[in-house]
Amino acid sequence: MSFIVGLTGGIGSGKSMVADLFATLGAAVVDTDIISRELTGERGAAMPEIRAEFGPVIVLANGALDRAAMRRLVFSDASAKGRLEAILHPLIRRESEARCTAATTAPYVLLVVPLLVESSAYREQIQRILVVDCDEETQISRVMARSGLSRDDVLAIMATQASRGQRLAVADDVLLNNADRQALGPPIRVLHQRYLGLAMSA
Repeated sequence: MSFIVGLTGGIGSGKSMVADLFATLGAAVVDTDIISRELTGERGAAMPEIRAEFGPVIVLANGALDRAAMRRLVFSDASAKGRLEAILHPLIRRESEARCTAATTAPYVLLVVPLLVESSAYREQIQRILVVDCDEETQISRVMARSGLSRDDVLAIMATQASRGQRLAVADDVLLNNADRQALGPPIRVLHQRYLGLAMSA
């Protein structure tokens, strides 16, 4: 069984960038957001059930999930989010477990789960929690810049996630990401060495 570090953080905290930097050091990265996009992409394994549940209005011409239409539906129908998660989450968990198990050549696995704090589903699978942290104004500006969402839209998304305090309360390790990519290098190398040692003694 691989030594697994759960990586989480709020929207705009820089989880993907951090995961990429760990990957360059030799960690295996399993990202549940990537798995979700694969499952809901063209010919994605989740799409037949999603189409059956919500109808063709949320499916693009190529068969992939229309994310904008799904987002509108979730905001207008309180039950839609739960129904979508009931389809996706078991598939994501199953696939992430398979990929973690298959990562036998890496010293440890970084399992990226944006909603790790909100869900207990992955807690038994991981040995350590790394939280990527930044101040909330940085989160908001990053998401607005990359996605074109309004400030109110970003705040609405943040309101559905665990608070900064809740994430920090469960963290074994915290990586502050208020600056640029270059500033992350030294603390990530320190954490990498820590995880190598923990994996060897596990």
